[in-house]
Amino acid sequence: MDKTAIQDARQRLKSAQRLLLTSHIRPDGDAVGSLLGMGLALENAGKQVEMVLADTVPQAFRHLHGSERVRKKVEGSVDAVIVLDSGDPQRVGEILPQGAIIDINIDHHITNTQFGRINLVDTRAAATAEILTALLPQLGLTITPPVAAALLTGLLTDTIGFRTSNMRPRTLRIAAELMEYGADLPTLYEKALNSRSFEAVRLWGAGLSSLQRQDRLVWATLSLNDRRAIGYPGLDDADLINILTTIRDADVAVTFTEQPDDQVKVSWRARPQYNVAEIARQFGGGGHRPAAGATIPGDLPTVQASVLQATRALFNGTQTNHRVHHNPKSENKVK
Repeated sequence: MDKTAIQDARQRLKSAQRLLLTSHIRPDGDAVGSLLGMGLALENAGKQVEMVLADTVPQAFRHLHGSERVRKKVEGSVDAVIVLDSGDPQRVGEILPQGAIIDINIDHHITNTQFGRINLVDTRAAATAEILTALLPQLGLTITPPVAAALLTGLLTDTIGFRTSNMRPRTLRIAAELMEYGADLPTLYEKALNSRSFEAVRLWGAGLSSLQRQDRLVWATLSLNDRRAIGYPGLDDADLINILTTIRDADVAVTFTEQPDDQVKVSWRARPQYNVAEIARQFGGGGHRPAAGATIPGDLPTVQASVLQATRALFNGTQTNHRVHHNPKSENKVK
């Protein structure tokens, strides 16, 4: 990472007293972990910090220290704005006012648009939390046990327990370092990856009953009626997409999750040789080569037909143009 950019970020943090930290809509473990990790570290350095997410912290991460203080809107003036784990500024939702200046952009998505005054982006990193583990000491910030727990949660969730194709030896060393800082790996693993609500598992059942396959492409659908009937409180797929990736003879998996207001949340997972981030980008989203997503305007059947057509093009080497107008609720990876 650019040493000059790191030095600029350190000076910017030193000069600011009241900071706003935010991340993307429908936050996953890396968004929440990175937000809390940096936010707590800044507070320990004597800064006033507002941690804000357009959507609430998911239940799976509410055990993390400081999660109860994450708000849904900014409540005062700030000296500096930091956006974490977001490929573009629109993905934070309506947190920032129109034309707001983003001082520091910290992220690992290959689709990041370099939108900050200072951009600390490392697309080789398995998670934004991995970047922060190395970065915080360089910014003059201390990693305490609560900070380490938040960052390790981000690392665990974005690698699905250290098993994504972008894993490197460095990532495991970072995890070991966070354990040395005081993070409890077994407990965090259990809470973030293994513990599920009864309703979430029932939602899996609804999605799996819709499962379809064509050659080496598989997909599942979750409707609003499914969630209402089951009583599942979220608007996500309850990580169903990660279940589909276990299908042995499938190279690409997709979930379609119907949203209110005529939108569909689409999540892709793929074997390393396929680049689903390019498909997501066509629909206003983005992410990583093997894991990406978008929230697409339209009814469920129409969106599904269009996305499946674009996804099938991966298998014959063609690229179909399905670009849509930019949707501020697009997601840059599936979380």
